[in-house]
Amino acid sequence: MDDTLAQLRAGRLAGATRIDLSCGLTEFPREVFDLADSLEVLNLSGNALDTLPDDLHRLHRLRVLFCSDNRFTELPEAVGRCRSLDIVGFKANRIRSVPAAALPPSLRWLILTDNRIEELPDALGACTRMQKLMLAGNLLRALPPSMAGLERLELLRISANRFETLPEWLPTLPRLSWLACAGNPFDTQAEDAAIAAQSVPHVDWHELTLGRKLGEGASGVIHQATLGASQQVAVKLFKGAVTSDGWPHSEMAACIGAGAHPTLIAAQSRIDGHPQGTEGLVMGLVDPRFSTLAGPPSLASCTRDVYADEARWPAAIALRIARDIASAMQHLHARGILHGDLYAHNILRSPEGEGRLGDFGAAWMTGSLGEAQARAFQALEIRAFGCLLEELLERCTDAVPASVSAFKDRCLQPVPAARPSLAEALPLLRQATAR
Repeated sequence: MDDTLAQLRAGRLAGATRIDLSCGLTEFPREVFDLADSLEVLNLSGNALDTLPDDLHRLHRLRVLFCSDNRFTELPEAVGRCRSLDIVGFKANRIRSVPAAALPPSLRWLILTDNRIEELPDALGACTRMQKLMLAGNLLRALPPSMAGLERLELLRISANRFETLPEWLPTLPRLSWLACAGNPFDTQAEDAAIAAQSVPHVDWHELTLGRKLGEGASGVIHQATLGASQQVAVKLFKGAVTSDGWPHSEMAACIGAGAHPTLIAAQSRIDGHPQGTEGLVMGLVDPRFSTLAGPPSLASCTRDVYADEARWPAAIALRIARDIASAMQHLHARGILHGDLYAHNILRSPEGEGRLGDFGAAWMTGSLGEAQARAFQALEIRAFGCLLEELLERCTDAVPASVSAFKDRCLQPVPAARPSLAEALPLLRQATAR
């Protein structure tokens, strides 16, 4: 029996604010209610649960509930009676039905990734605090029109579903900044075309010698590797399953479609002949002088990255990073690609302020959209750039040019169609860094 469960049943967790139980549970442990006056975070992921108790709302301080990797076929209505819930996660279950009564209006972050959901209730539009909505890997063909009223929604993942078209209201949401749509019928033809159009070399698996692991994300594992006799490269091996961002194949298509650019961490070649049939890419090995700009969002920050306390820099450094990322984004937009995850945690920076943008897990193609619609969705990513610029400028140790601060404000303004373009950003940032 899990040690935490044993302690819970023995009454040794009085006053606990967080409980994590992953021990093959088939029933909700009633002893959890003994913590009703203190419990704020309950993580029941990785069990065999298919129901929750009707009186779950007795946990009146509960703000976060995770029930991923269980056996739920319906989002429990008991969840909807928990009026203080802020974050709910039911990833990788068997959910087909989402009753209106299961959605507490207090929700700020909802995770329903990798289920079997075909339809969402109009009640979703009543969750007006919603900032982050994760729906990748389902069977959705449409979103409820009521979602057009979610004015605080900043991040939306609808990749790997069945969308033939995207809602007309989607690019008008005033705060939407991070959108992933790849792996839907409207997008797959563009993905295939992007791969076919790029003559990326193929490398045989046996020509690679894997070294130490450099990192691991939802879609794959990155290793340092040697190609041939001595060429040092990075290798990304994809896991194959749907992630919170979508299908790894979509990430590969975007990475290949991006082509080469000095401020992008893009693909050099595809890998053939892996003994398990695993797909993979060879990428340039980034100079060890570079480090990640920030950490990913936390439960508290929701949609904004978490920077180290000591993250401070001269304005010149911040402007160089912003300039390099603007250049990378302009290159992607020109190729009909939206990054979908323009965040500091996907950016590497050198001590001198050089920036490199990577991680195409949420990227998607605009090739099947009309020119006006593609521009409308690009305007969402301009807001993401504005958020990044805001974070960089907040941490400057000296004065920032007023023109750059004004440009940041224009990127963040709530009417997407009125935001500036990246073509305007680059000359401004180049001029500022040349001073």
